[in-house]
Amino acid sequence: MRLLFIGDIVGSPGREMVTRGVAGLVQRHQLDLVIANAENAAGGSGITPQIYRKLVKAGVDAITLGDHVYRRKEIYSVLDSEDNIVRPANLPDEARGRRWTVVEARDGTQVGICCFLGQLFMKPIDNPWGVADRVLAELPSEVKVRFVDFHAEATSEAQLMGRYLDGRVSAVLGTHTHVPTADECLLPGGTAFQCDVGMTGPHDGILGRRADRVMETMLTANPTQFDVATGDMRLNGTIVDVDPETGMATAVERLCVLESELSDLESLASATSG
Repeated sequence: MRLLFIGDIVGSPGREMVTRGVAGLVQRHQLDLVIANAENAAGGSGITPQIYRKLVKAGVDAITLGDHVYRRKEIYSVLDSEDNIVRPANLPDEARGRRWTVVEARDGTQVGICCFLGQLFMKPIDNPWGVADRVLAELPSEVKVRFVDFHAEATSEAQLMGRYLDGRVSAVLGTHTHVPTADECLLPGGTAFQCDVGMTGPHDGILGRRADRVMETMLTANPTQFDVATGDMRLNGTIVDVDPETGMATAVERLCVLESELSDLESLASATSG
């Protein structure tokens, strides 16, 4: 089976890239499953029920979140009721939302999905290593394909998580820094790994925010509103091929879609559906 993981969707520009591009990407790359990190989808921070439904309608099969999971309280109802969206598993047990889920890919493969927050340079959080062990023990044993979104700041910590879970999950792909890393690989045990798949949204700013606003605050200490930027839209993600019998990855490839490619993707999706 083949899955695509889309990195941090940032604001309306990121949502546009997804809603216009995913259907065509499914056809072009013969994707069986699309997973996306959407913790920044609402104005650059958080996610709302309306945005959740829009992403699902566009072809996103499952959604992972991160440290901004509860920035928009409206999402509580979705976290409580829907089974294709997960919050970081190493939040307190009392936190809203699912710690893991299982979804069915287009080819019928059952795929376990979870996400964890890193500890380095992040707010205090439970140990992701021990929580990862518990989550994997809870997943049904018959679910061989297992996907992990590691939402972390430090590449060293991301690399450690990849090594820690190597051979036990299909993929450990990182989010949070919004900068794609060129270290995609198959680890010795058969796990696909990448420190960070990058972001989906405007790249003419600072990690998706207007450069002038960030610059002013950094140079003068004057507080500004870090509005979402608008130009140079890209969809960054990573495609992983997985053997559904063993759950181990057989290939991993970075993906970058430019705004100029959206029309072709839309035409491909339209031709296929027609």
